[in-house]
Amino acid sequence: MVKLIFVYCLAILSCNTRSYAQNKQYLTQYVKPNIGSAHSRYFFYTPAAVPFGMAKLAPSTDGSYGNPSGWEAVGYDDRHHTIAGFPHFHEFQIGGVVFAPTVGKIKTNAGKLDVPHSGYLSAFDKADEFATSGYYRVKLKDYGIQAELTATKRVGFHKYTFPETDSANVIFDIGHVMGESGPVLDAEVSYDKQHIWGYVVTSPLYVQKYQKGANVKMYFYAEVDKLPTSYGTFLDAAIYTDKKTIRGKGAGLYLQFKMKSGEAIELKTGLSYTSVENAKLNLLQEAEKLNFEKAKQNALQVWDRELGRVLVEGGRVEDRTKFYTALYHALLGRGLASDVNGAYPKNDGSVGQIPLNTKGIPVHHHYNTDAIWGAFWNLTQLWSIAYPDYYNDWIQSQLLVYKDAGWLGDGIANSKYVSGVGTNFTGLAIAAAYNVGIRDYDIDLAYQAVRKNELESEGRIPGAGKLDVGVFVQKGYSPYVKDQTGNPELLTSGSPFGASHTLEYAFSAAAAAQFAKSLKRESDYGILNKLSDAWRTLYDPSTKFMRPKDSEGTFIQNFNPYESWRGFQEGNAWQYTFYVPHAPQELVKLVGADLFNSRLDSIFTVSQRNIFGGGAHIDAFAGIESLYNHGNQPNLHISWLFYFSGRPDLSQKWVRAICNEFYGTEPVHGYGFGQDEDQGQLGAWYVLSSMGLFDVRSLTSEKPSFQIGAPLFDRVTIQLPKALRKSKFEIEVKNQDVNNIYLDKIQLNGKTLSSLELPFEDLVKGGKMEVVLKNK
Repeated sequence: MVKLIFVYCLAILSCNTRSYAQNKQYLTQYVKPNIGSAHSRYFFYTPAAVPFGMAKLAPSTDGSYGNPSGWEAVGYDDRHHTIAGFPHFHEFQIGGVVFAPTVGKIKTNAGKLDVPHSGYLSAFDKADEFATSGYYRVKLKDYGIQAELTATKRVGFHKYTFPETDSANVIFDIGHVMGESGPVLDAEVSYDKQHIWGYVVTSPLYVQKYQKGANVKMYFYAEVDKLPTSYGTFLDAAIYTDKKTIRGKGAGLYLQFKMKSGEAIELKTGLSYTSVENAKLNLLQEAEKLNFEKAKQNALQVWDRELGRVLVEGGRVEDRTKFYTALYHALLGRGLASDVNGAYPKNDGSVGQIPLNTKGIPVHHHYNTDAIWGAFWNLTQLWSIAYPDYYNDWIQSQLLVYKDAGWLGDGIANSKYVSGVGTNFTGLAIAAAYNVGIRDYDIDLAYQAVRKNELESEGRIPGAGKLDVGVFVQKGYSPYVKDQTGNPELLTSGSPFGASHTLEYAFSAAAAAQFAKSLKRESDYGILNKLSDAWRTLYDPSTKFMRPKDSEGTFIQNFNPYESWRGFQEGNAWQYTFYVPHAPQELVKLVGADLFNSRLDSIFTVSQRNIFGGGAHIDAFAGIESLYNHGNQPNLHISWLFYFSGRPDLSQKWVRAICNEFYGTEPVHGYGFGQDEDQGQLGAWYVLSSMGLFDVRSLTSEKPSFQIGAPLFDRVTIQLPKALRKSKFEIEVKNQDVNNIYLDKIQLNGKTLSSLELPFEDLVKGGKMEVVLKNK
């Protein structure tokens, strides 16, 4: 009988596995948001959200401490043991609108991290916490409250299950700093019957750096399913009972309830960046008929569907966990900034309107976004493969800002410029999209914006980045100059990062040149193509490194290739010497193939001892003075460069090692040890590399294609909705084994490939690629 039961269970398990594979469901089981959440950026940990949504709910462990430099880790850290409320807004430079359930005396401040009863925060145990894509649950020990969170695109849902008490509270903390919000300038919150509404105005650090005087506004309109027994407002520590509205920094409101044991309060909150009225409209259109449980199920289904555009099967469960957690972060990093009616926040602080189609639906969305720096080696390639609809929307969104303010923005927060590192790769990302056939936007306008971004300096504003592009165009390189201002990104005669800027601008010029060529803009093509060779001016044959030059065209003295921040931004000459992604064969030829291969192979051999970057140091910049730093953007292509130097086997070796060793499944060791996971970029790199597709040239070459690597799975299926792409593309892997990391044979639709590259057009057409692996 025991044997029969065992066989029956195996049969059921096998059936369930086949059903799962066929239906592409329950992929959320592999998503573990806590992975890598130590030292995570503010927007990293937001489990209660849907892909690219505006509503991104999460617990805050230290978000109330703010973010003095604008980029540090803040918000949620898995090592912390207290939670101080649940913020709704999580974007680069945007944070706020915190709800917090409590029991007992009203407390109006978050409290001190891990200090019991110091504010409305509560201790919690990890055993009582659960998080996946679309849903979060935790038990707040101090109050005996189970808190649950989920979301639609623009609506956040809360469910608080209380113990029996006459003093159940919901705190609405609106007027305090949260995450990367910067100082609060103004706030207001009001209550009537079962509705709460208000706004907060903040002044993020990066907005002030790139668009001084601008601010960010967040609005909300909430509905609670139960009438309170009492209410009041507060302004910091001052409490006003029975008062329904209050305005000012530190403003907040509370509701009190009498609850039975196990009784729950549900809240749903419409969000907007334009007005309370539109926050209410978003709530009504997206959630009027939804309760918490239905919203939760919808969110999980949305994630299963969107994650399922890339279905991986087989391989290790650990690798599937890495894959779908990484994909989750790639789809979470950038969020909606427009309302259901197409209203959106304009750069000048007013409200704009996206055109509507014949059904009254906006023809595209608008998004908040961190800078695109480095995202061409991960996010944009992934978007091209599986999310071209979002990629097209992203371009439309960028062009909105261009039309409104005159320049492309690298990063934008409510359409305000937040250029990040002070460069601007938006032009490259637009050119790459056009290059792979993503073209449902005003192409002439897009080209005009790209050309201006690459070539023009007159009247260039700080938020457009690349303020030294004028001298780059004039001299053919950006000189190294020392910064005496404290704002190195805003210099125009050169830059403390002149060498890295030269290499970056050469790459983006190459992408823009291909765009110009496609549109038969021959004169522009000639100029841009010449600038794409700018990298050659920095190559020093005596050291065989890229070496910064001063304004006179002389290589800088006392050159140390390990030194960061002197000529190179967030990196050094060891790392940036390989930054010629648009012409890798030319770089190999210049260095010499043998030296190129031995040097690069040695770099990875040494770097493996330090986990390919910062070692076990929990710091975003831990690896910037090392030989190789996978924890930051400048290096993310070089493990694939051996394809251009005659040793693709070495790429296969080192890419697999990085996937296995740099990436982990623990809260501390997730993306390295707390490295700089900018809006899903490191996650997207893993997604691409683990499925065996990557392009060093970021799909900007005349005939875009992917280098083919060794997948970690038995099968990869890329299948989009039929309206986006008619046919699926499958990668079937034979001889899959943890020791089989090298390519043996590749066939595409039954024919042996003559090279280790997959043309992008073949992926789009659909078909089947068979990959045979071997162990040496």
